[in-house]
Parts: sequence; C-alpha cells; structure tokens
Amino acid sequence: MKLTHFNEAGKAHMVDVSEKNETLRQAVAEGRVVMAPETLELVKAGAMGKGDVLGVAQVAGVMAAKRTWELIPMCHPLLLTGIDVAFTLNEAEAAVDITATVRTTGKTGVEMEALTAVSVAALTIYDMCKAVDKAMTVEYVRLTAKSGGKSGDYLRK
Repeated sequence: MKLTHFNEAGKAHMVDVSEKNETLRQAVAEGRVVMAPETLELVKAGAMGKGDVLGVAQVAGVMAAKRTWELIPMCHPLLLTGIDVAFTLNEAEAAVDITATVRTTGKTGVEMEALTAVSVAALTIYDMCKAVDKAMTVEYVRLTAKSGGKSGDYLRK
C-alpha cells in the first residue's frame, strides 16, 4: 500500500486527479460529545445560554464540510452536492452522537469533508456548552462508510 500524498522524492504533494473518472461518491463519518447528564438536559431543552446548540452545530458542520480544502493542506476544492449533519441524543451515555453524510459527483472522495463536518460540529457543541461543563470530551471521530471511486466501497465493521 502506497501513500498517495508523497511524490517519488518523498515530498508532500497534492494528488493529481486529472485522469480519474467522475463518479458518484459518498462518505459517512460519526463522532460524539460526551457530557454531564445535566448538560445534555440543557441541550435537549434548548436552555443553553448561547442558544440552540444543535442548530448552530448543524450549520457549523455544513460550513466546515464546504471549507475542508481550506483547512486540510492536500485536499482538493470540491463541488459538494449534498451535506447532511444529524444528531442523536444518547441519554443512556449522556452524549450527543453526530453523523455527517457528504456527497459529490467528482474525481476524488469526500471522506475528509465528512470527518471535518463531524469534528467541527462536535467542537461547536463543546464551545456552546463549555460554560456549564468543561469536562466534556469529543470521542470516536471516524469514517464509517464510503462509496464510489477507484478504491471502491468501505464499511466499518
């Protein structure tokens, strides 16, 4: 297995995708923010001082996916055709579970865009809740599925 972001001289470079075929590509990533049960109740009730935590985090995740190429040095700017950032309140584990699904028709995948959406949504939740719970943790940010492209499909077991 060869790392694609290094050239023959071992220097970092952006992969040339000129010769690749355009295909429908999708990536799904997930993560979670674990917090005190009382903090989760404030999020659920919409009673956090900074406002609608999940509404703001959803917009932040979408914006982050669209700007991934500006944050990750070797990412290509992509025309994204769909971005969905969703949240599940996990009361049993006092966590907000985050799932981002990103789609494009293009020459390169959208894994980094999905991972960035989850990461920024999680950080936004942390930012909006930190006044009442500085002990929150961001956990399990990971790719769960991808489809399209030369490397084919991937599904986390």
